[in-house]
Amino acid sequence: MTHTLKALLSAILIAAAPLTSAFAADTYALDPAHTQTIFTIDHLGFSTITGAVHDLKGTLFFDAAKPEDSVVEVTMAADSVDTGFAARDKALQSPMFFNVAQFPTMTFKSTHINMTSAKTADIRGDFTLLGITRPLVLKTTFNRMAQDTTGTNVYKAGFTATTTIKRSEFGMKAYVPYVGDDVHVTINFEGIKQ
Repeated sequence: MTHTLKALLSAILIAAAPLTSAFAADTYALDPAHTQTIFTIDHLGFSTITGAVHDLKGTLFFDAAKPEDSVVEVTMAADSVDTGFAARDKALQSPMFFNVAQFPTMTFKSTHINMTSAKTADIRGDFTLLGITRPLVLKTTFNRMAQDTTGTNVYKAGFTATTTIKRSEFGMKAYVPYVGDDVHVTINFEGIKQ
């Protein structure tokens, strides 16, 4: 191994050390006031509709010694999907879409975390919608980990993740392809250290 390569590896490990040590064996509960799941979907090619899922519960446990063993678990209430238009939101609760009477929740549970850099990771897991479970990858960026200075006196971790869900793969085929099949999702996560 050349001296240049050794120096580069040392620099990467030193840069990653503060992030890794800060995470060691810490559990963070999702802060519902500061966590958002936002989605966009194409409407007939005319516009992009934006919505959100408001009722979220979840936990992040990060094991710094074995990042691949870390776990993220999130539960979302299907009846909290909100697109800002009451009639559409009511239709989304019907059997044609989220079928909230039969499937009241959506869930994600990680199965593996692959660090792609000091501040990014692919969080692989199982996403369940309408009773169907399929693999999903969250492209995740670490934002910040520090004491909240707004007077709450809690320690927080913040992340942003993106993914795309093909709704027809979960049996939600209404109006495909006129209404988009691909749902683009952004998750802004704040967790409170327990």
